[in-house]
Amino acid sequence: MPRSPRHRDQARKHPVLKIVAVSLAMVLVVVLAGAYFVYRHLDRNITSLDVTPALGTDRPTEPPRKKSAPNKPLNVLLLGSDTRQGQGKAIGGETPGLSDTTILLHLSADRKLAYGVSLPRDAMVRRPACERKSGNGTDPGGLSMFNTAFAVGGPACTIKTVEKLTHIRINHFVVIDFKGFKKMVDALGGVEVCVPREVNDTTGHITLPAGTYTVKGERALDYVRVRHDIGTAENGDIGRMKRQQAFLASMANKAVSAGTLVNPVRLYKFLDSATKSLTTDPGLASLREIGGLARSFKGIGLDHIQFLTVPFETYPPDPNRLQWAPQAGRLWSHMINDEPIGKRFADEVTTAAGGGEKSKGTGGGTSGTGPSPSASPSQQAAAERAAENGLCT
Repeated sequence: MPRSPRHRDQARKHPVLKIVAVSLAMVLVVVLAGAYFVYRHLDRNITSLDVTPALGTDRPTEPPRKKSAPNKPLNVLLLGSDTRQGQGKAIGGETPGLSDTTILLHLSADRKLAYGVSLPRDAMVRRPACERKSGNGTDPGGLSMFNTAFAVGGPACTIKTVEKLTHIRINHFVVIDFKGFKKMVDALGGVEVCVPREVNDTTGHITLPAGTYTVKGERALDYVRVRHDIGTAENGDIGRMKRQQAFLASMANKAVSAGTLVNPVRLYKFLDSATKSLTTDPGLASLREIGGLARSFKGIGLDHIQFLTVPFETYPPDPNRLQWAPQAGRLWSHMINDEPIGKRFADEVTTAAGGGEKSKGTGGGTSGTGPSPSASPSQQAAAERAAENGLCT
């Protein structure tokens, strides 16, 4: 019995539907397989380092978790290193592996606020005894520059030192090597900076033109490392920390921008460079954990991600060195109690919103070094601080 026209139409459609279904299935398999291999590749890039045994048991206790908070607060120690095991000669010459950049980052329990506190590398501190990273016994500690801790005992000794000085429990640590940092900036297509006047640092052999422009590669590294001939005050590490905060804020802005997140090639290059650059504790050494931390920051919003420097003063025995000022204790108290930093420190804050290129209250990002004649006293003071630290007003 011959088939009806309706049956013949269905017979013609079914093969087409089958071909479409099989094609979609094949595409899905390819995409999922590709995603799996990309995920596994990125996951394996991260170097895990368990420092728990070296920290011992004499550590600060965490405050009890608030019943109203869905999470617990997190304190993450961020370390910028000039060398990384297996990568050969250190950038900038042969060094024992110093930590030029240290930031103690606090993430609130309600995930509505985050602030990072920069710790000067040349501040004189009382360092506790630490296991030497060479494996050759224990270093007795004592009075020394802060970044000596990293040279002596790596991340473990730096964590012990910070915990001893602040009474804050460090939950995680991340070491980022400068070589990888440079690749991260390149993967983002560069980061915008503003240099008030031409820099010719003959000590560090760094030159930077004046103006607002995008830096990549070696120039980006030069900007975050320059210490001389920039700003109206020769304040070395302090000015550099301020510029690093502004750069990190600008970098965070670029990393979460739509242009990065929706560009698969740029996003992959950034993640590949970032994961290759990281050494973390086992609790963070996976894309899932780092991704969860990143999602927390995305939910906070760039205007609630703040950077500041620990209060400091001149170290009396040596004017070329610093020491933490008594006000630092109040800052650590805010962090321990999971509180905002407070109005006392508000004038020193740089936020990730807007790229972090402008100091608080200074107005637009011109390349001048002086405040506007019509600026208020607080704006004038902020402009003067910006000029001192080699930032635009």
